[in-house]
Amino acid sequence: MATGVRSGSEFEFAGNEQSLRGYLAIPASGRGPGVLVIQEWWGLVDNIRDCCDRLAREGFVALAPDVYRGESTSDPGDAGRLMMELEIPRASDDLDAAVRALINHDAVEGASVGCLGFCMGGQLALSAGARNPRIAAVVDCYGIHPNVGVDFTQMKAAVLGVFAENDEFVPTERARQLEEDIRAAGGRAHCKVYVGAQHAFLNDSRPDVYDAATAAEAWNDILPFLRAELA
Repeated sequence: MATGVRSGSEFEFAGNEQSLRGYLAIPASGRGPGVLVIQEWWGLVDNIRDCCDRLAREGFVALAPDVYRGESTSDPGDAGRLMMELEIPRASDDLDAAVRALINHDAVEGASVGCLGFCMGGQLALSAGARNPRIAAVVDCYGIHPNVGVDFTQMKAAVLGVFAENDEFVPTERARQLEEDIRAAGGRAHCKVYVGAQHAFLNDSRPDVYDAATAAEAWNDILPFLRAELA
């Protein structure tokens, strides 16, 4: 995913009680549909910035809010602590503020945005999609967080689930159940399990789990989904 050239920049936007920070990437055309990108448990790290840059190259305006408000790590133990210590109501408010910032940005086309999250961010994306009617499309990439519940009866966004066959954290049964639960609540959802892949297979900064061919397949599903739902 990384190109070695950073096309976006650090971005400051208004929160409910204080200024918040994130990373914003805008397409070369200067305009496009907005997509919120929500981090894994590591924090707002370069891989998430790379994801925003990639979306910008595909014509989207991508904003990754700093959910941890300045903290990040490469240590799994610290990452687990940061995830479990995250104040979910506060993080939810920050995500709502990021949605407002995106929709009100001059570069963003349309009155709604998409939301793409990885691991912890995938579960937060589902929660945001059920809570915020301005989110029209949610991409949940192997989402998991034990403290984040989702009321699917409130989900107006279309949902694409991206899951891995050999995920030690998110079993394939959970992916199938997610699809069933959203549909049973009257929503639209399609969850795909990618054969042979492991948890975090889209993260090209982690050679232990990254799967280039499967990641390309997943992006070929994610990008048309976002384009169609945000058109």
